[in-house]
Amino acid sequence: MKILFVASGSPATVFALTPLATAARNAGHQVFMTAVEDIVPYIAGAGLPGVADAPASVRRFVTTDRAGNPVRMPRTKQEELEFAGGWFGRMAAASMPALVELTERWRPDLVVGGSMSFAAALIAARLGVPYVRQAWDTGDAWRTDPAAGVELRPELTELGLDRLPAPDLFIDICPPGLRPSDAPPAQLMRWVPANGQRPLEPWMYTRGERPRVVITSGSRLVVAKKTSFVRELVGDLAPLGAEIVIATLDEAADELRAQLPGVRVGWVPLDVVAPTSDLIIHHSGGVTALTAMNAGVPQLVVPQGGNFVEAAERIADFGAAISLEPGQDAAEDVRKAALTLLGEPSYRERAGELAAQIAAMPPAAEVVGALERLAAQH
Repeated sequence: MKILFVASGSPATVFALTPLATAARNAGHQVFMTAVEDIVPYIAGAGLPGVADAPASVRRFVTTDRAGNPVRMPRTKQEELEFAGGWFGRMAAASMPALVELTERWRPDLVVGGSMSFAAALIAARLGVPYVRQAWDTGDAWRTDPAAGVELRPELTELGLDRLPAPDLFIDICPPGLRPSDAPPAQLMRWVPANGQRPLEPWMYTRGERPRVVITSGSRLVVAKKTSFVRELVGDLAPLGAEIVIATLDEAADELRAQLPGVRVGWVPLDVVAPTSDLIIHHSGGVTALTAMNAGVPQLVVPQGGNFVEAAERIADFGAAISLEPGQDAAEDVRKAALTLLGEPSYRERAGELAAQIAAMPPAAEVVGALERLAAQH
């Protein structure tokens, strides 16, 4: 069977799809994965065949409409969702020519798209093959569908559709304890880390005598844009005597190392470092949050808006994290929350419950069977 996986414009979208794509490949199926041009090396790094489906600059989809006019930035939670649906829709439209060309030469039997890889739904409809939607994270991606459908009206009309096609199968990696009550029916799948790797150093897999706090911005470079915030945070945590690790992209590391001598800074394999950590502070990136859950580590979440806020609130409501509201993310607020998370055992206990839930979910190899049955039925 030939399976086309459609990622998107960040490394995290590749990392989220990699376990299922790898399991399908290990089962003997031929697998391709597509993403925007500058993300294809991450696909190759995961050991999968990669194809570029859109130009490298994601920024133009975010900041301008199809005609090149600036778009208004969102101000409310609902506007954030509509905004995300719009720019992911524009990315999907830009991806279609390359996907059409690819599938004319290499026709898949089934298409798997990430949470907001709307091009997967379009190309599957064009080919008349089953469409599978796989969650990237614990966010409610389906809430962005209406805005994406509006943005993709020309493409849908061309296909004779009046709305985005519903998936033939939805694969959710969200632990059962965090799924919202209105979540669509899903095939659950155990999430496993698939982040980028580096040569390991002993400190990465060794727990020291001091509590370890990891601060990460994921692939969004939030930390790099707020170096003063990070510097203050490191200073505020100093009385605790914690070991601070700032996990960030290599291009941001040099500046932060100069500002924070003695602090470990740079890209680290988070799947290796997380189990040795006592707290992970992040921006509510889905892969980072799931890595912390998988390792049973409490989280301090500083959401960057939109779908990230609700996902962070659910982890906090479960008792495995503290999520700071916008405007409550000053260094003093973060310091107090970090001290609470490190000092109150209940947060680690609840984080451990999420880890147990994840471990009990069906593995990717088992879910490949669901893909095989879907293709056979079709």
